Amino acid sequence: MSKTVLITGGSRGIGAATAIYFAGKGYNVAITYNKSADAVNSLKEAMALNNTPFLTVRCDVSDPAQVDLAVEQTVNTFGGLDVMVNNAGIALQKLITDTTNDDWQGILSTNLSGVFYGCRAATRVMVPKHKGSIVNISSIWGITGASMEVAYSATKSGIIGLTKALAKELGPSGIRVNCVAPGVIDTEMNKNLTPEDFAALKNETPLGRLGKAEEIARSVYFLANDAEFVTGQVLSADGGFI
Repeated sequence: MSKTVLITGGSRGIGAATAIYFAGKGYNVAITYNKSADAVNSLKEAMALNNTPFLTVRCDVSDPAQVDLAVEQTVNTFGGLDVMVNNAGIALQKLITDTTNDDWQGILSTNLSGVFYGCRAATRVMVPKHKGSIVNISSIWGITGASMEVAYSATKSGIIGLTKALAKELGPSGIRVNCVAPGVIDTEMNKNLTPEDFAALKNETPLGRLGKAEEIARSVYFLANDAEFVTGQVLSADGGFI
């Protein structure tokens, strides 16, 4: 019987690359998306070419009821949930003095609360079966912090703390919880950066280039499937940036 993965924010960037990679490994794939309907249609076409069992669920991860429903639909469609990838997130680059209360609440509810809701919903499915793997997507800025990204950095740091705590809680139930902290990845989320920004970031990265979404997808798969004695860890896939 094929395994099943659910990836939040799976229509573009790291999420879409992760969906495609897991599909290539024979997984049933479910993704959530919020606004990227066109990207979902393109991904559906790619999955159809490979005959991958594929489910898409429109879901705002800041709403716990919608997250619960996405997990429920995944289980009802495929008969279970083996891997949960909490990837959905948004960016925010502002001085703290320019960051409004709405900015703060918006990024907190999506980036951190959304991961909490995803972990909680997956845990309810996995604990009775005493197996499963959760991989959360943080960022190097959750480790080091980034200027003009106080709110974003705080949410990504929170994901790391959540991961470590939940790994201890779920370890006795046979469930592993880990985290990937990507460096600067060439995705649409970084489209606001200038060519000068990109050049500077490349220079700061020992490997001398930006990361690829597919490279993060392989890191996620490793933690979910191949790292059987690894839990509560943060894998910094950052080209040596930190």
